[in-house]
Amino acid sequence: MEQDQNILEALSINGIKLEWHGKQGVELSIYGRDAPLTQQYIKQYTSPAGLLWLQTVLARGKPYLPFIRNEIEAMNLPPELAYLPVIESAFLPSAVSRSGAVGLWQFMKNSIGGYGMVIDEWRDDRRDFIKSTRGALRKLKDNYLYFNDWALALAAYNAGLGAVQRAVQKAGIRDYWVLSEKQYLKQETIHYVPKFLAIASIMANPGKYGLEVDWNEPPVLEQIPVGRMADLKLIEEKAGIGKGLLKTLNPELYYGITPSDPKYQLKIPAEYKEAVQAILTKTDEPLVLYYYHTIHSGDTLSALSRHYGVSVEQIKQANPGIQERYLQLGSKIKIPALKNVGPYERQSIAATSIAFEGTHVVQKGETLWSIALAYDVDPEVLATANGLSLSSLLREGSKLKTPIKKVETQ
Repeated sequence: MEQDQNILEALSINGIKLEWHGKQGVELSIYGRDAPLTQQYIKQYTSPAGLLWLQTVLARGKPYLPFIRNEIEAMNLPPELAYLPVIESAFLPSAVSRSGAVGLWQFMKNSIGGYGMVIDEWRDDRRDFIKSTRGALRKLKDNYLYFNDWALALAAYNAGLGAVQRAVQKAGIRDYWVLSEKQYLKQETIHYVPKFLAIASIMANPGKYGLEVDWNEPPVLEQIPVGRMADLKLIEEKAGIGKGLLKTLNPELYYGITPSDPKYQLKIPAEYKEAVQAILTKTDEPLVLYYYHTIHSGDTLSALSRHYGVSVEQIKQANPGIQERYLQLGSKIKIPALKNVGPYERQSIAATSIAFEGTHVVQKGETLWSIALAYDVDPEVLATANGLSLSSLLREGSKLKTPIKKVETQ
């Protein structure tokens, strides 16, 4: 983490210079600072240990706060919302909660729909501070438009819109503080808003509490489309970018490899824009390291995926048009080198260990390979059991001896 902080300084986006956060004497626009529970948390966080923790979190949030503040101003939202990640993730984009929430803004998988984030084989946009910030602020704004109350909107961000809706309906009142007092909300949500308001009050007035604020102008960050799979390490090496910087800027990428999605944009320091774009325009130059595997008898994508530590879908993405049922003996396929592994060695299956007591009628277009796959048997073993070779042509309507399929019971 210390290394990341040294690499990743505060950034502005696409050339826009953003003012650093924190202004003396800022008043909160969300009601509740004087509530007893809020005051209790202010006392807790302004203790020597609490302030030391906040100072650490403030430094950790330095790369993200300028962008967050700019987005908040553009959406005309309460400025104190910039400090919500303090209680959500302590400004750690890699943060994962016990319930599986991820990123600065702690999104669950089932809550990203409609908020511009993607989770696939290559990335988890909940860790992308740009996309997750925009998604979180839109979600907060949606909650506010529903309740017309920021305390309830924040409660809904924590507990879910449905849970707060039910509490409001049960109590017959749309007031967060009354709902909390009468225990209509769960304990975590009862403490969530006061805790946030306490931290927002302190961090919006850092000098009052002896917190140091860095007012240095942030460097500029650019976003550029990649349009293909590319290993960040290779881009760094070719563009002369410091080792590890791109992975730090793009923590959403599981393996440090960009997806083939043309909409994906890579975050880079602006000073390297031309160099990186020049690398990406050389489409004949591979930017992903692969293992090259020669297909042998009995190979399956699922077995290869287990050995090489990638998913079947990732192998298919690296080999457009490949079909599990029609792997060609002797052909080479590319497998993303996401892990260091040795050569693939498959264990042969002895023909005598399988009872060929079933019968299969050959259908149009079927091959020994496809039939072997359907019965989970080695193609060579199937051929031998039927007095054939792997190159034998099958006649539609002919019968083959096969293992008897197991019937799965419910």
